[in-house]
Amino acid sequence: MPMLYLKELRQAFNATPSDLKKCTDLLLKLKLHLVEENLLFPQENVPKDKLREAREVLEIGAFVSIRSRDLPAFDRYFAQLQTFYTDFVELERSEREYPIRGLNLIRLLTQNRIADFHITLESLDAEAILENEYIKHPVNLERWLMEGSYSKVWNAREEAPAEEYKYFVNSLVGTIRNEIASCQEAAYESLPLKDAATLLFFTNQSELLIFAQQREWQVDLSAGTITFKRKGEEKMEIPKKRLISASLAYARELEQII
Repeated sequence: MPMLYLKELRQAFNATPSDLKKCTDLLLKLKLHLVEENLLFPQENVPKDKLREAREVLEIGAFVSIRSRDLPAFDRYFAQLQTFYTDFVELERSEREYPIRGLNLIRLLTQNRIADFHITLESLDAEAILENEYIKHPVNLERWLMEGSYSKVWNAREEAPAEEYKYFVNSLVGTIRNEIASCQEAAYESLPLKDAATLLFFTNQSELLIFAQQREWQVDLSAGTITFKRKGEEKMEIPKKRLISASLAYARELEQII
């Protein structure tokens, strides 16, 4: 492992804020080295120090991908880390393992992959599910979503155990907003702007107006109301001639039988 690159990666990642551009460039170089040394998916009899360094590179890559909003990259990094987390039990547990596992669980929630969420959860220790803050957070989110306790999901943004978690929680809030908006459209013809903003968890009117425009709602600022776009009743065309012809044919068949 080129220690100079790894040292520079640590410095760029731990900077405030992280130097994401430099991290990405260094990660590319370091991952090429991992491939050349057969450390990306290592086999047995690999020295522990090399395993630790390779794991650290991939873990930093996972966090950098979230901070860069590159979700496919996060998925790849997590898949690569699975080998280190499950196959090399002789390694001491990384302090980044549970934060990354928790991020993956929230990632599954944002994709509405509930079955995969529970399968992944079953692979973890019961103690981690009950006690580890990084795992408990997505577990609580999933329960609140199933209960429809959307206000708790909203408040969970401030309770996130790591900054990267907030990105996924914000994605969940966006999904929840659209679901609530669909319910409003079905239940009401209009609502006061203030009530609509409260129900949709908007803290200022400008955000609500942008959302209303996206949903094609009619906003009356002078009256302070929103009128929801509702689908008109679909008109069903009755094929009269075809029905009459079919009825006559059926009547003639009856006459023949009688």
